[in-house]
Amino acid sequence: MIDHVKALVIKFIMIAVVLLIILTLLFDVPFMDTIWTSLVLTIFAYVLGDFILFRLSPKRLRNIMATIGDLIIGFLVIWYMIIALTGANEKLAVGSIISAIVIAGGEWFFHKYLDRIVFVGKHTSKLDEISGVAKKH
Repeated sequence: MIDHVKALVIKFIMIAVVLLIILTLLFDVPFMDTIWTSLVLTIFAYVLGDFILFRLSPKRLRNIMATIGDLIIGFLVIWYMIIALTGANEKLAVGSIISAIVIAGGEWFFHKYLDRIVFVGKHTSKLDEISGVAKKH
Protein backbone atom coordinates (compact mmCIF):
# COMPACT_ATOMS: atom_id res chain seq x y z
CA MET A 1 0.00 0.00 0.00
CA ILE A 2 2.78 2.43 0.89
CA ASP A 3 4.37 1.82 -2.52
CA HIS A 4 1.15 2.92 -4.23
CA VAL A 5 0.98 6.08 -2.11
CA LYS A 6 4.60 6.92 -2.98
CA ALA A 7 3.89 6.24 -6.66
CA LEU A 8 0.82 8.52 -6.58
CA VAL A 9 2.81 11.32 -4.93
CA ILE A 10 5.63 10.98 -7.47
CA LYS A 11 3.12 10.96 -10.34
CA PHE A 12 1.25 13.99 -8.97
CA ILE A 13 4.45 16.00 -8.55
CA MET A 14 5.60 15.12 -12.07
CA ILE A 15 2.24 16.04 -13.60
CA ALA A 16 1.83 19.21 -11.52
CA VAL A 17 5.30 20.50 -12.43
CA VAL A 18 4.72 19.90 -16.14
CA LEU A 19 1.26 21.48 -16.10
CA LEU A 20 2.37 24.45 -14.00
CA ILE A 21 5.20 25.18 -16.42
CA ILE A 22 3.20 24.64 -19.61
CA LEU A 23 -0.36 25.63 -18.73
CA THR A 24 0.16 28.25 -16.02
CA LEU A 25 3.41 29.89 -17.12
CA LEU A 26 3.06 29.59 -20.90
CA PHE A 27 -0.72 29.58 -21.42
CA ASP A 28 -1.91 31.68 -18.44
CA VAL A 29 -4.17 29.02 -16.91
CA PRO A 30 -4.88 29.96 -13.28
CA PHE A 31 -2.73 28.20 -10.68
CA MET A 32 -5.59 26.43 -8.86
CA ASP A 33 -7.12 25.24 -12.15
CA THR A 34 -3.78 23.65 -12.97
CA ILE A 35 -3.56 22.01 -9.54
CA TRP A 36 -7.10 20.59 -9.87
CA THR A 37 -6.28 19.33 -13.35
CA SER A 38 -3.09 17.72 -12.02
CA LEU A 39 -5.00 15.97 -9.24
CA VAL A 40 -7.73 14.63 -11.52
CA LEU A 41 -5.20 13.52 -14.14
CA THR A 42 -3.07 11.78 -11.51
CA ILE A 43 -6.01 9.71 -10.31
CA PHE A 44 -7.35 8.83 -13.78
CA ALA A 45 -3.92 8.05 -15.22
CA TYR A 46 -2.88 5.93 -12.24
CA VAL A 47 -6.05 3.86 -12.20
CA LEU A 48 -6.56 3.49 -15.96
CA GLY A 49 -3.01 3.73 -17.30
CA ASP A 50 -0.83 2.30 -14.56
CA PHE A 51 -3.00 0.04 -12.47
CA ILE A 52 -5.09 -1.47 -15.27
CA LEU A 53 -3.44 -1.05 -18.69
CA PHE A 54 0.16 -1.40 -17.49
CA ARG A 55 -0.58 -4.51 -15.44
CA LEU A 56 -2.76 -6.19 -18.08
CA SER A 57 -0.35 -5.64 -20.97
CA PRO A 58 2.14 -8.33 -22.01
CA LYS A 59 5.47 -7.69 -20.28
CA ARG A 60 7.41 -6.94 -23.48
CA LEU A 61 4.83 -4.31 -24.55
CA ARG A 62 3.85 -3.05 -21.11
CA ASN A 63 5.75 0.24 -21.08
CA ILE A 64 4.88 1.32 -24.60
CA MET A 65 1.18 0.44 -24.27
CA ALA A 66 0.86 2.21 -20.92
CA THR A 67 2.76 5.27 -22.23
CA ILE A 68 0.47 5.53 -25.26
CA GLY A 69 -2.51 5.08 -22.94
CA ASP A 70 -1.19 7.83 -20.67
CA LEU A 71 -0.73 10.12 -23.67
CA ILE A 72 -4.37 9.67 -24.68
CA ILE A 73 -5.72 9.84 -21.12
CA GLY A 74 -3.52 12.86 -20.44
CA PHE A 75 -4.77 14.83 -23.41
CA LEU A 76 -8.43 13.98 -22.80
CA VAL A 77 -8.36 14.77 -19.08
CA ILE A 78 -6.31 17.96 -19.47
CA TRP A 79 -8.46 19.23 -22.34
CA TYR A 80 -11.73 18.37 -20.55
CA MET A 81 -10.61 19.97 -17.28
CA ILE A 82 -9.38 23.12 -19.02
CA ILE A 83 -12.70 23.42 -20.90
CA ALA A 84 -14.65 22.87 -17.67
CA LEU A 85 -12.57 25.27 -15.58
CA THR A 86 -11.60 28.05 -17.98
CA GLY A 87 -13.56 27.71 -21.20
CA ALA A 88 -12.25 26.38 -24.50
CA ASN A 89 -10.04 28.00 -27.08
CA GLU A 90 -7.56 26.80 -29.68
CA LYS A 91 -4.59 28.08 -27.72
CA LEU A 92 -5.44 25.85 -24.76
CA ALA A 93 -5.92 22.84 -27.05
CA VAL A 94 -2.29 23.28 -28.09
CA GLY A 95 -1.28 23.56 -24.43
CA SER A 96 -3.17 20.35 -23.67
CA ILE A 97 -1.44 18.48 -26.50
CA ILE A 98 2.03 19.72 -25.52
CA SER A 99 1.38 18.89 -21.86
CA ALA A 100 0.18 15.37 -22.68
CA ILE A 101 3.26 14.69 -24.82
CA VAL A 102 5.68 15.90 -22.13
CA ILE A 103 3.85 13.94 -19.41
CA ALA A 104 3.89 10.79 -21.57
CA GLY A 105 7.67 11.17 -21.84
CA GLY A 106 7.90 11.23 -18.05
CA GLU A 107 5.52 8.30 -17.82
CA TRP A 108 7.98 6.14 -19.76
CA PHE A 109 10.40 6.43 -16.83
CA PHE A 110 7.64 6.27 -14.22
CA HIS A 111 6.58 2.88 -15.62
CA LYS A 112 10.11 1.59 -15.15
CA TYR A 113 9.83 2.65 -11.49
CA LEU A 114 6.48 0.84 -11.21
CA ASP A 115 8.00 -2.31 -12.69
CA ARG A 116 10.98 -2.26 -10.30
CA ILE A 117 9.33 -1.09 -7.08
CA VAL A 118 5.52 -1.13 -7.02
CA PHE A 119 4.41 -4.11 -9.11
CA VAL A 120 7.49 -6.30 -8.69
CA GLY A 121 6.41 -9.94 -8.67
CA LYS A 122 2.76 -8.94 -9.21
CA HIS A 123 2.72 -7.99 -12.86
CA THR A 124 2.32 -11.10 -14.95
CA SER A 125 -0.56 -10.43 -17.31
CA LYS A 126 -3.10 -13.01 -18.44
CA LEU A 127 -1.69 -12.55 -21.96
CA ASP A 128 1.78 -13.47 -20.70
CA GLU A 129 0.39 -16.58 -19.03
CA ILE A 130 -1.46 -17.66 -22.18
CA SER A 131 1.55 -17.08 -24.43
CA GLY A 132 3.88 -18.93 -22.06
CA VAL A 133 6.03 -15.88 -21.27
CA ALA A 134 5.30 -16.17 -17.56
CA LYS A 135 7.58 -18.50 -15.64
CA LYS A 136 5.99 -21.24 -13.61
CA HIS A 137 6.83 -20.99 -9.91
